[in-house]
Amino acid sequence: MASVAATPARTPNGPGPGEASASFPSVASVPGPREPEEEEEEEPAEIHLCVLWNSGYLGIAYYDTSDSTIHFMPDAPDHESLKLLQRVLDEIDPRSVVTSAKQDENMTRFLGKLASQEHREPKRPEIIFLPNVDFGLEISKQRLLSGNYSFIPDSMTTTEKILFLSSIIPFDSLLMVRALGGLLKFLGRRRIGVELEDYNVSVPILGFKKFVLTHLVSIDQDTYSVLQIFKSESHPSVYKVASGLKEGLSLFGILNRCRCKWGEKLLRLWFTRPTQDLGELNSRLDVIQFFLLPQHLDMAQMLHRLLGHIKNVPLILKRMKLSHTKVSDWQVLYKTVYSALGLRDACRSLPQSIQLFRDIAQEFSDDLHHIASLIGKVVDFEGSLAENRFTVLPNIDPEIDEKKRRLMGLPSFLTEVARKELENLDSRIPSCSVIYIPLIGFLLSIPRLPSMVETSDFEIEGLDFMFLSEEKLHYRSARTKELDALLGDLHCDIRDQETLLMHQLQCQVLARAAILTRVLDLASRLDVLLALASAARDYGYSRPRYSPQLLGVRIQNGRHPLMELCARTFVPNSAECGGDTGKVKVITGPNSSGKSIYLKQVGLITFMALVGSFVPAEEAEIGAVDAIFTRIHSCESISLGLSTFMIDLNQVAKAVNNATERSLVLVDEFGKGTNTVDGLALLAAVIRHWLALGPACPNVFVATNFLSLVQLQLLPQGPLVQYLTMETCEDGNDLVFFYQVCEGVACASHASHTASQAGLPEKLIARGKQVSDLIRSGKPIKPVKELLKEKQMENCQTLVDKFLKLDLEDPSLDLDIFMSQEVLPAATTIL
Repeated sequence: MASVAATPARTPNGPGPGEASASFPSVASVPGPREPEEEEEEEPAEIHLCVLWNSGYLGIAYYDTSDSTIHFMPDAPDHESLKLLQRVLDEIDPRSVVTSAKQDENMTRFLGKLASQEHREPKRPEIIFLPNVDFGLEISKQRLLSGNYSFIPDSMTTTEKILFLSSIIPFDSLLMVRALGGLLKFLGRRRIGVELEDYNVSVPILGFKKFVLTHLVSIDQDTYSVLQIFKSESHPSVYKVASGLKEGLSLFGILNRCRCKWGEKLLRLWFTRPTQDLGELNSRLDVIQFFLLPQHLDMAQMLHRLLGHIKNVPLILKRMKLSHTKVSDWQVLYKTVYSALGLRDACRSLPQSIQLFRDIAQEFSDDLHHIASLIGKVVDFEGSLAENRFTVLPNIDPEIDEKKRRLMGLPSFLTEVARKELENLDSRIPSCSVIYIPLIGFLLSIPRLPSMVETSDFEIEGLDFMFLSEEKLHYRSARTKELDALLGDLHCDIRDQETLLMHQLQCQVLARAAILTRVLDLASRLDVLLALASAARDYGYSRPRYSPQLLGVRIQNGRHPLMELCARTFVPNSAECGGDTGKVKVITGPNSSGKSIYLKQVGLITFMALVGSFVPAEEAEIGAVDAIFTRIHSCESISLGLSTFMIDLNQVAKAVNNATERSLVLVDEFGKGTNTVDGLALLAAVIRHWLALGPACPNVFVATNFLSLVQLQLLPQGPLVQYLTMETCEDGNDLVFFYQVCEGVACASHASHTASQAGLPEKLIARGKQVSDLIRSGKPIKPVKELLKEKQMENCQTLVDKFLKLDLEDPSLDLDIFMSQEVLPAATTIL
């Protein structure tokens, strides 16, 4: 309870002033806000998707709670199997899917399949059907045009608002407009993010953004997992149990050097959306190459420091829209805007031929300076932190300054009032004080005397008793009532007026929300490219080239980006596929010779080039790759309810059914999960299927230990097939691995050498070699004599023990049965 009090006390010489104390806001000005000790963790983001399908076209819109933004995709053609919709679902992972209750058979079947995916129970989206009337075209347009959007100035007329929205939303995409209307209806009904607010508070919408899936390279979740592009691990800290996971050793983990959270989010988005857009890829590489030059290292470090102050602006704007702004939000916004101005000034000194530098220099407008200037001149950061509420600096509002001056002068003034009140009180009362309590006003406070026992004893003539607190009696007197009328509720008046100023400042900021959102987009892009440049500098990556005419990849001395960090030495290898020759590479070699690493290396270098990163190779030329398919490791199968081999088959089937002549397919040890003959037959059949496509054959790398694939000539001869092996050398009984790819076919798998390295007993390894040689030569396999004799002795001893246990005097003993059931069967194992 805030109060201002003054207390005189009686002394033998008469009344005299005692100590006066006051609690009131500090108005000291500070040059800038102190950095908040810890950034507040934001709530988990949810995505709510609305989709419509009609006449072979798809209309999609979704709302992202992390930035309170609606994303829309213009009408796009889709196959009857709705592959494009499935790709959208895989990418954005929505919490709910909203659609019309009136659907055709294809959409009904798709949604039924989506709802029945039991293995996705933790992430399975909620399917919501709304009446078809909620998706009407005219009513959807009306919802869009009548929405309350903070990024549209209130001064705009209805016509201007329509023109403004038309410049953002393509109203000629009718399905998309209907999907947007249905999404707005759903958000208003569910009140996403404002469930506990007053009903007149609408769901905050801070912007509309377009997203497209054209030019994207198709990569499924299995590929992301086996190539270790992403790898989640349990967090070791007990304080992070709720958040659950951290990034393990992965490609994303070693490249993520972003300084702001939105840069990290954009990097993850680029990883989930590798693209074939050469203009976009080269624009990313241009920035990375610029910052790799030694003379630009200091500039890169300075920009990185500034990016560390770019914070979660959408969350702040959302709070402003809901009037939930905190003191720390103003601090964060102030730092963010001033850092953005620093980025702008720095980029103006950089070559404007690079698109990103030109965009930052031009689009970080003077509106940013206006916002920073307003916040710096209005907000009293030190006072706000002390009061834990929004306070303003002096000389902003004369009325507020006057009331604060009165509030600061109250202690001495109330001391005089208390002295006069004490003169009129009973002489038994030793002291009194006049206090000010917000919302209550001025009160006379008197210590409770020992004679004051009952409530009736509290009555004093000329005073109105209010309440007893901490052995102090509080009264209203004529003077305190006069003070209430004269000064009013100063504390609350100041708070109300400062809140009004805060609201006006919020409106100024929200009116410029578009530039703040653009700042975040460009700053996060710069953050990602600086992170990729830093990784390329440290790890010695080079710039890839793109050749649309090449239907494959050419890599000179490539390296595995993760393995080279874990191994003391790493042997680089080259790879080339595409054109009319060698589109199918069959790689054989001993176990542990590096076949799997080579396959993953090709996949990772191709992937890195398709997200606009430098790559771990001397040279890399990437063609028009449209998809990467893998069958390398079997993913966890318990939750799927499928056998390991069935999962392997599903992965291969996905490649067989979807790979084109521009796809990259990586297959490792397919067929080993079943009978050897059946597995070999399936592998040969799959490869022959691709070879039969001729020029339309995808770029395939197959690593296998099925040497019979070559020895039995199960594949047709021709220029499309190329046989590679991992170079080794036998040194006596030892096998030396060179980890170098060369043309040829391995003569043996050398499994015994791998078994020896794994620690198996030499006796078992020798027996394994013996059996392998017998199978290879077609000779019968006989038991080992030493083992056979040992088994015979055990059986003889067992039979003797049975004889010794016989009781020949037992009348119930039947020797014929004993001989036929015990002795004769045992004799066959002994003789």
